[in-house]
Amino acid sequence: MAGMLPDLTLTPGGQFGIYIHVPFCATRCGYCDFNTYTPGELGGASASGPAGWLDALRTELALAARLLPAPTVDTVFVGGGTPSLLGATGLADVLTAVRDNFAVAGGAEITTEANPESTSPRFFDALVAAGFTRVSLGMQSVAPAVLRILDRVHSPGRAPAAAREALAAGVAHVNIDLIYGTPGESDDDLDRSLDAALGAGVDHVSAYALTVEDGTALARRVRRGEITPVDDDVLARRYELLDRRLTAAGFDWYEVSNWSRPGGECRHNLGYWNGGQWWGAGPGAHGFVGDTRWWNVKHPSAYADALDEKRLPATGFEILDAAERHTEEVLLGIRLRAGLPLEVLDADERDRAGDAIEQGLLQRVGDRLVLTDTGRLLADGVVRALLAD
Repeated sequence: MAGMLPDLTLTPGGQFGIYIHVPFCATRCGYCDFNTYTPGELGGASASGPAGWLDALRTELALAARLLPAPTVDTVFVGGGTPSLLGATGLADVLTAVRDNFAVAGGAEITTEANPESTSPRFFDALVAAGFTRVSLGMQSVAPAVLRILDRVHSPGRAPAAAREALAAGVAHVNIDLIYGTPGESDDDLDRSLDAALGAGVDHVSAYALTVEDGTALARRVRRGEITPVDDDVLARRYELLDRRLTAAGFDWYEVSNWSRPGGECRHNLGYWNGGQWWGAGPGAHGFVGDTRWWNVKHPSAYADALDEKRLPATGFEILDAAERHTEEVLLGIRLRAGLPLEVLDADERDRAGDAIEQGLLQRVGDRLVLTDTGRLLADGVVRALLAD
């Protein structure tokens, strides 16, 4: 055992990535249940702030490198939270900490998420100089009323402007995140958001239906009857609008909620969906190596305390058995345009796949099963049907 983890053995072949969680946000969005903290919630403790977090991160990565048999890193993804609050210098320091402990492949994909309001042309210039190749910008919507419901504080036009700045600086790939299905949103609102994203020249768009998560400010507003969630028929229509507009602009879906121009796919996320392995560093981060999945302590203070004692900050782990690995392979693989290999299904599951084909939810493409357009709207249900006992 190393800290809270069993011995880890990398599965040969496949992709290895590093995910780094930056838990800081300037404000808390009403819909968000991610592991994030505002300055007021941290209470000013130095170990909990960005400088203490970076010191702890360096230690975690050093411990990880001793534990693993020197894998080459194919992708790095800095997520949050709001990584851009670290500034370009802080993000460069994060990448240096990775390189100090791991061999990073030539041509590795290196991504950071960013809030448009904490970026600038100089910020993007410095990211490129540090070696970042991809930026993911949270736009969500350009409709002011939608942003107010979401408690987003950025100005509607800042995200597409930031995307253009990133591309001008030489960032190879730029993503814009959209949320659809916010109460009060119209089809026209979504159309205008797509106009802004496509007009910025990005090569990737992620779009997710708004989910009302327990414990969030949005959930409390729903419970009080202040707002009413959008029904499934509206969500389906909005998804079809997204897909139609993006396809017409030269994008292809490669995962149910992700579209890209050719070559613009997010390689890090494809690693998750294709059964790759990764080290998750930072407060609340999850990792997966071999058959072991683990998760770190959530609070930045507890994270810093563990690493100050040179202990891994893992607070729990599970070792997946063959049945659990199979469930995850079906759950994730069926969402990809590349499809799910028929050979991974047992005889009963193949029979149920045949039923889904007859229902128009799946199609057979060579030796793989791929969701139809209708099936993409019902992807979770397709998975449940395939795996039904």
